[in-house]
Amino acid sequence: MRLLNRSAGRLSRHRRGPLAGLVVLLFGLLLTGGLYAAFSPASAEKTGTDAEQIAEGRKLFLTSCSFCHGQNGEGITTRNGNQLGPSLIGVGGAAVDFQVGTGRMPLVQPGHQTTPKDVTFNDEETAALAAYVQSLGAGPDIPSEALYSTEGLSEEEREELAVRGGQIFLTNCSACHNFEGSGGAMPRGKVAPSLQKTSSKHIYEAMLTGPGEMDNFSNGNIAPEDKKAVIAYLEAIEENPDYGGFGMGGIGPVSEGMYAWLVGIGGCVAFAFWIASHTTRTDKKPQAAGGEADQ
Repeated sequence: MRLLNRSAGRLSRHRRGPLAGLVVLLFGLLLTGGLYAAFSPASAEKTGTDAEQIAEGRKLFLTSCSFCHGQNGEGITTRNGNQLGPSLIGVGGAAVDFQVGTGRMPLVQPGHQTTPKDVTFNDEETAALAAYVQSLGAGPDIPSEALYSTEGLSEEEREELAVRGGQIFLTNCSACHNFEGSGGAMPRGKVAPSLQKTSSKHIYEAMLTGPGEMDNFSNGNIAPEDKKAVIAYLEAIEENPDYGGFGMGGIGPVSEGMYAWLVGIGGCVAFAFWIASHTTRTDKKPQAAGGEADQ
């Protein structure tokens, strides 16, 4: 009994020592790290893969993007105060995937608006660039396929989703892209691009990040399921044929009125002039004065 009391006293003295807290802290860290490494090897492997992807993205960024956006994505401003390239810190990987995946970036030359062109980087390189920019600061990441894909839904579910998406699109998007997503002219010489033949992922990313003059519809403004509904509406428009014949750009009453005046009424007026000019002609030649008398 005395031996136990002596041992307890020694332990009590050691617990009150200056190094006791440090030893306990180190033991706790070792135990936590060992348990984490034992039960989550997949996560550790993924972290290594992500680090390699980020490193590869930085190499591509330095050779293709740093001239305008800076070596660390901080952006570059000229001596005149003009912005050569905006900062990419906090824009997220979704913005990079949209801009690079649609060919808008890298720019051929600086301009007031980026336009789609042939892509420069393949899918792996685009993903690496997106991973690097995502590492610069928190921002919207590349969405998973489940967020924007309508595959696997029944016909009734897709129709219901498209109806709801049409209401959202007509309220928030048709002012620039018109009611069927054909795009159109905007003030100051800019153009709202056509959404036809655009992938569902890029449409979702555009709503999420707001490229160019487009508003940023974050998940707080338009929920992910509502973004998916908008995509279902655009897909339904492309799948349905135009039973009216020539679509006339899908602008609506404006184009129909223009065609009615120019082609319809204009054609009728031109045809009336043609008829009038042909009915007043004659093959008889006027006789000279006094010709009958001479005969």
